[in-house]
Amino acid sequence: MKNNAPLVSKDTLIPFVLLTICFAAWGVAANMTDPLVKVFSKIFTMSSLQSALVQFAYYGAYFCLAIPAAFINKRFSYKTGVLTGLGCAAAGAFLFYPASQTMTYGFFLAALFVLAGGLSILETSANPYVMAMGNQKSATRRLNLAQAFNPVGTNLGVFLAATLILPNLNQASAQERAAMSVSELKNVIGAELDAVMLPYVGMACVLVLVWVAIFLIKAPIQESVESSVEDVKLGASLKRLVANKHYRFGVLAQFFNVGAQTCVWTFTIQYAMKATGGNEVSGGEILQYSMIVFLISRFVMTWVMQYLYPARLLMIMSLIAMALCIFMTQSPNLAGVIALVSISACLSLMFPTIYGIALEGLGEDTKLGAAGLVMAILGGAIMPLFQAAIIDSAGVVVSYIVPAICFLLVGGYGYFDMRAKKSSAKPQSDIDADALKKMEMGIAK
Repeated sequence: MKNNAPLVSKDTLIPFVLLTICFAAWGVAANMTDPLVKVFSKIFTMSSLQSALVQFAYYGAYFCLAIPAAFINKRFSYKTGVLTGLGCAAAGAFLFYPASQTMTYGFFLAALFVLAGGLSILETSANPYVMAMGNQKSATRRLNLAQAFNPVGTNLGVFLAATLILPNLNQASAQERAAMSVSELKNVIGAELDAVMLPYVGMACVLVLVWVAIFLIKAPIQESVESSVEDVKLGASLKRLVANKHYRFGVLAQFFNVGAQTCVWTFTIQYAMKATGGNEVSGGEILQYSMIVFLISRFVMTWVMQYLYPARLLMIMSLIAMALCIFMTQSPNLAGVIALVSISACLSLMFPTIYGIALEGLGEDTKLGAAGLVMAILGGAIMPLFQAAIIDSAGVVVSYIVPAICFLLVGGYGYFDMRAKKSSAKPQSDIDADALKKMEMGIAK
């Protein structure tokens, strides 16, 4: 049945548009970061596992800052959370400049942690903020619409990496770098790190402009906030959330969804190079194609969701993604690369759909619940480490079994939600009949 509930009203249109820019912003950051795993492994001559610490720092920050973000939202407002997140993210992006001057891997990881910490606060605040901007019947679709602009950012992020970072990598091999003099190597690394720094500092400037625009505009919704720190009862909310099986499974599904997405995109360049015999630049082009598919599919999925129950669509696309991953491990050639790009179509609906389904009916626990779902982004820090370890031991082709397993578990959550909804929609007459039958059995005993 078609869902005709309005998505955005005239009163919330401008704030909604500004928030969609935020959705695009963290897409830019995340997908400029994905190629850095390959970039840093080359610049600093590291293993795949060592360079995967980029994702550990990035998504680990999401885990660490989500609860503080929930506190900010409960004590103050979603708008305050959004502004705090934007400010912290801008500061982290600006830190890329001193990191490029010191030329140390640890400084870049610290800058990424601060940047991602800000984005964690921003995302924890912006997602439920968007859901609250209108009719609750259309909340999941509205979130999917806002999230549809996230791929615009991901495409821009990959484009910036492909045009400003990857082409400026020196093509010298690890052996050739080892043979360079200290001054020669320093000049090469300095030029490469300057290329890494430039798009991040540019993004910081944009984040500052967005911060000013959101600060100046009136909040579009009336929120219930706590009057004092003592009134922010996170413990009671947490206890209710942990007891909620539907929400708890949603957090796990989000963990494996983000883990799968990060694995797929982080190692796209390596897989494409192995399958086609190309270099980092051609691999970056494959990643760009994936982002374009992701962008188009997000809008398509938002439309399809009017006619197909979100959890059913989630289950179907998860199983298709799993099958594509398995196919890739068996066909490391052009067909495998096409399958790799196609996975992005499946990924497009997963994050906002899991998010919307898991938050349904949480009421006053929504703000902390949103934090838990953002903390689940920790999957993006953990799962790539498993895949990187497999790459170092068995190769990149076999490693795609890791996201395949993740997709299977995500599909399981879609199936669980469908069963739960079917059970709750049981006709009242059937429920009364069941109750009467139990009563008769009790009398018989």
